[in-house]
Amino acid sequence: MRTLTIIVSLMCMVLSVSAAKADRRVAFVVGNGAYKNVAQLPNPPIDAKAMASTLRNVGFEVIEGSNLSRDQMTEKLLDFGRKAQGSDIAVFYYAGHGIAVGGTNYLLPVDADIKSEMDVKLGAAINVDLTLDQTMGGAKVKLVFLDACRDNPFAAKIKSNSATRSVNVGSGLAEMKSGEGTLIAFATGPGQTALDGQEGNNSPFTRALIDNITKPGVEIQQAMTSVRAQVNEETHKGQLPWGHTNLIGAVYLNQAPTTQVANAAPTASAAPAAAAGGSEAEVEFWRSVKESNKPEELNAYLSAYPNGQFKPLALARLAAIQNGPSTTTRNLNAGVDPATFTDDASQLTEDQIGLDKGQRRDVQRRLNGLGFDTKVTGVFTDETRSVLKRWQAARGYPSTGFLNRLQHKALLSEIVASTTTASEDSPKPTRRAAPAQSAPVQHRGGGDAGAAFVGGVVGGMMGGMFRR
Repeated sequence: MRTLTIIVSLMCMVLSVSAAKADRRVAFVVGNGAYKNVAQLPNPPIDAKAMASTLRNVGFEVIEGSNLSRDQMTEKLLDFGRKAQGSDIAVFYYAGHGIAVGGTNYLLPVDADIKSEMDVKLGAAINVDLTLDQTMGGAKVKLVFLDACRDNPFAAKIKSNSATRSVNVGSGLAEMKSGEGTLIAFATGPGQTALDGQEGNNSPFTRALIDNITKPGVEIQQAMTSVRAQVNEETHKGQLPWGHTNLIGAVYLNQAPTTQVANAAPTASAAPAAAAGGSEAEVEFWRSVKESNKPEELNAYLSAYPNGQFKPLALARLAAIQNGPSTTTRNLNAGVDPATFTDDASQLTEDQIGLDKGQRRDVQRRLNGLGFDTKVTGVFTDETRSVLKRWQAARGYPSTGFLNRLQHKALLSEIVASTTTASEDSPKPTRRAAPAQSAPVQHRGGGDAGAAFVGGVVGGMMGGMFRR
């Protein structure tokens, strides 16, 4: 029986490799975190490396990069655009800062220094719509994953330098609609904030993508349903990925099980097949579960790699979980009472603090100083409640929109750039801000289609001037 299982596993592997080679698959994978002019983000380069490995394991040619300047991003995009033309599946993955101005989305290279709307549109940022259109337009299937849902780190500067004309600056990425044969997925929903995860680990969204999109025999839209469920559970309903799809057929990134021999015990073959995937696959698998507090995830690694190189570590972590209180997946800041992460807040707990109007203004100023824009009125309106929820979700606290004594104390202990005005913005390195609704602006049409790619990608992505 063991011999039969091994034979079947090897057959599945051969068929899987053959299927991957039958399709031409190209991916652009970039993670920007080492920003020069705003707070750095520790995890995007780690996210990108893990995603690149995951895609290579199912037959993708990956154009990969980390901490890229605008010129370096342009070079990678040109390479990706050439290779993606006529491909069967093209994947675009980006982790890092994003920005929405006038309803148009932009990605930020690490050397971005944005002071005005003009800086955005004339070269400092990468226009998402134009980039996707020009690099992936010729692919049969287009999959876009944007783990760029962070607060806009340049919002205050743009607003302050645009006083003489109308400008709509979103707090994150604006909603996007997918064209035919396209799936677009964001780390979280409109107006929400996505978590970056523990420093040195993957974000919840990227971890869920890695866990689900290349599962054998799982169609991509089914996989995205699992991604949403996993992120929602991991963040205790504080984050729910959002997206838009216009795929016109079933898309599989790993079709291996559909070619298995009938009655050949596919479950039994799963472990040898995974183990045969190579050390790189094992490293990525371990990386995705090494900080987990769920025994079933660690046991899944042990089942897939019964003699794996990380087996002692997996067994030790299992023992720690079983013998003592499990450690939270959130990164507790020094000095923050652990109960802050578990105790719910309500109108009652907030009333017990006894905040007067001046103290409420101080709360609103601090939220602004941390990059959560709200009006400083001394009254907690629905807008303030919504901003409080975003701050709570970003810190891993129960998201109710109300404060309790512990959360209020934690907020007062956070270091902000300044609390003197309502417009100041100091981004946190572990927060990813969400797709936000932004009112569209009028764009000039026209332009030569052949020159759009060079003029847009190389010349600074002339944002709104070449909207599709």
